[in-house]
Amino acid sequence: MNQAMDDTRPAMRREEDSLGAVAVPVSALWGAHTRRALDNFPLSGQRIPVPFIRALALVKRACAETNISLGYLEEPVGGAIVAACDELADGTIADHIVVDPFQGGAGTSTNMNVNEVIAGRAAEILGGSRGDRQLVSPLDHVNLHQSTNDVYPTALRVAALSLLKELETETGHLQQAFQIKETEFSSVIKLGRTQMMDALPMTLGMEFGAFGEAIARDRWRVFKCRERLKPVNLGGTAVGTGLGAPRAYIFKVVERLKSLSGVVIARSENLVDATQNLDAFVEVSGMLKAFAVNLVKIASDLRLLSSGPKGGLGEITLPARQAGSSIMAGKVNPVIPEAVIQVGLRTMANDQMIGAAASMGQLDLNHLMPLIAHGLLESLTLLVGAVRTFRTHCVAGIVPNVETCLAHVAASDTLLTVLVPFIGYDRVADLMRKAQATGKSVSDLVVDEGVLSASQVQALLSPKRMQKLGFDERDHAFFKGEER
Repeated sequence: MNQAMDDTRPAMRREEDSLGAVAVPVSALWGAHTRRALDNFPLSGQRIPVPFIRALALVKRACAETNISLGYLEEPVGGAIVAACDELADGTIADHIVVDPFQGGAGTSTNMNVNEVIAGRAAEILGGSRGDRQLVSPLDHVNLHQSTNDVYPTALRVAALSLLKELETETGHLQQAFQIKETEFSSVIKLGRTQMMDALPMTLGMEFGAFGEAIARDRWRVFKCRERLKPVNLGGTAVGTGLGAPRAYIFKVVERLKSLSGVVIARSENLVDATQNLDAFVEVSGMLKAFAVNLVKIASDLRLLSSGPKGGLGEITLPARQAGSSIMAGKVNPVIPEAVIQVGLRTMANDQMIGAAASMGQLDLNHLMPLIAHGLLESLTLLVGAVRTFRTHCVAGIVPNVETCLAHVAASDTLLTVLVPFIGYDRVADLMRKAQATGKSVSDLVVDEGVLSASQVQALLSPKRMQKLGFDERDHAFFKGEER
């Protein structure tokens, strides 16, 4: 039994770091530092987000190419490092980034996992073994002229900028989807509601137009987020002074990264400030929270408007996406709005966490950078998926239940409120009491009482009247029974 167990154990190799020797699987591209991180931080079982891994690979490639161009990194080692960076960026060897995203050390474990994987693969490319650190060193070659403290936050900004660009595109599509519905529903009269109670009538198009306006503001906010993350501290090394890096490298490396990543970045004017202070991430997270608030509100409204369909409001029908119950046959639930709401709440929670973590940075570095990175990238990833799903699986397929909308308007006493400017508050209150006592619809009552004619009621409930801002003298004459 023991022999069988031994036979299933992976073959190991010996690697050393400043603390001594550790055993590492022969198949692993990573090495001693990663091994210690795996032992020290078995916390969540989660993985570093793919956009972050790709951004780290691009940062490492930019650093390597800059060092090659300045003569600090010789071929063929430099070329092998660049090739390994490409494989990490395209996902070929991304499975070897194994450290937990929740870790002490301000991101050093993630940086060293990346360094070791790139070095191991570069050694293979050169014909050596994965563990040949003499051939390609994770520190002396891959991490040349770098610190975790400038590499990690720079990669986070690059990853976030890429996701923000995608989110801006998806947000624009969602805005357009609501605007299309605004036009489609412009003639559907429905009951407005305030504090969950009947209010004045409006059109369904107006309601969806308001949704579109809110999303339009969010689109602008997402665009502004990209401006906030533009400055990076790459080249600042440990505390932003650039100590340990050549001046020529500091002025060149960010431009190289900009070219490789395709996102708009620039070297921060104050690298010490950019290394110490993370308020830009807090500001971006706050804008994402505002977006999340709108998404939750709109998704909740759609869920309510579609409720029933017989025992609720039932004024719109959402696309049926899946069976809603394991016991109630035929039941269909508003699962897409519910998923969007959960994403919104998670984004709000992440914002609270990011703000707290950023406030706890001390002196020249924020040691909670991994927590900020995980929260921000999670929010962005979730929002991209939620906005896309919301549009394609819900908003685009919404249809109005016109008769239900009209029935709710006809049955509501609040229609009388429209007449206050024309016949006075007391007369309206009297009619309201009569409607409640007799059970008559307001539309029928005002005709029976001689307050309005049938044609006047029809005009009062026309989409054109709903879309008109306020009333003028012609309206006053018309609803008082005078000639236009």
